[in-house]
Amino acid sequence: MEWSRVSKRAREIPPFLVMDVIDRMAVLKKQGADVISLAVGEPDFDTPECITEAALCALRECKTHYTHSLGVIELREAIAADYEKRYGVKVHPDQVIVTPGTSPAMFLVFSGILDPGDEVILSDPSYACYPNMIEYLGGRAVPVPVYEEDAFQYRPEMIRERLTDRTRAILINSPGNPTGNLLSPGRMQEVAGLGPLIISDEIYHGLVYEGRERSILEFTDNAIVLNGFSKRYAMTGWRVGYCILPRGMVRPMQKVAQNFFISTGDFVQWAALAALERAEPDVERMRAIYNRRRLAMLQGLKKLGFGVTHEPTGAFYVLANARHYTDDSLKFVMEMLEHTHVGVAPGIDFGQNAEGYLRFSYATREQRIEEGLARIGKYLERIKEG
Repeated sequence: MEWSRVSKRAREIPPFLVMDVIDRMAVLKKQGADVISLAVGEPDFDTPECITEAALCALRECKTHYTHSLGVIELREAIAADYEKRYGVKVHPDQVIVTPGTSPAMFLVFSGILDPGDEVILSDPSYACYPNMIEYLGGRAVPVPVYEEDAFQYRPEMIRERLTDRTRAILINSPGNPTGNLLSPGRMQEVAGLGPLIISDEIYHGLVYEGRERSILEFTDNAIVLNGFSKRYAMTGWRVGYCILPRGMVRPMQKVAQNFFISTGDFVQWAALAALERAEPDVERMRAIYNRRRLAMLQGLKKLGFGVTHEPTGAFYVLANARHYTDDSLKFVMEMLEHTHVGVAPGIDFGQNAEGYLRFSYATREQRIEEGLARIGKYLERIKEG
């Protein structure tokens, strides 16, 4: 009887598999195991003090009420200024909608552009929640394979082959999850020139270790930007993100936001403002530490025999080829977790083209990375010995 009360789309939405791994890790921890997580895409740093202090100040000033549905104007102005400073692009503050996290911004955008059966092109592999959210809202996710030998870059001609009269957008994510790779400026320019609206998830901007990230707004105005404060500023629990929209889309999206979110937390927005205005030294400190972890992770994975053809230069992920060990990444990850108490993310979570890969996160201390890889190395030796 209970199932009859649950919607078909709620019954059929696929699980976020890395969360199943994390749930099992929690059980093992409760049983007393020393569990190492190389699975979670969450900074292990505390939120910088200047941000926390700004939130406390806002609370003392009773900034605990509904705000403008687009977000407080001071934060929207700061976001616009940040994009001009970093990328040389002009954004009006009224093109910005502040949301209670970047995932709600994603929900807002997909619900705002998709009618039933409309299509969004996305890479395979890509962030696990993209296709789930698109299809939950009645759209159709159209995957385009990207390959290790290309550093997981889109091939524009493969996108072109999949364009139809139902294509509403092409989704890009650079630096990307799960690959950690940046889309080259040339590829971004080509993708921007294909015609459809571009949705650019820029949540990992600020976490780049070689080269520099580029915003889609440098290449086209026919674009929506998704971004937020979780990754760059170690603010995952604060739940504050935003989208930047073409002017003609703002009012329809604002109406959706009013109905679903009302507004983003008042004092949290003032904390986000402090992040933009005062936390850059903290970001640089965290970025330097992430880079050391990245190099340690890459060195360790290569020693263990995992395939990493092109070293990722952004975010905090390595998508490593484990196809010589398994063609069932979820089963492999769960068995490895039981034997080693080290959690990683199964490639299949990110698309069929990532089956046989494992995503390793280096958003944890270097000593734990080295210990986790050492345990995995012993486990792989046992597998080889039969």
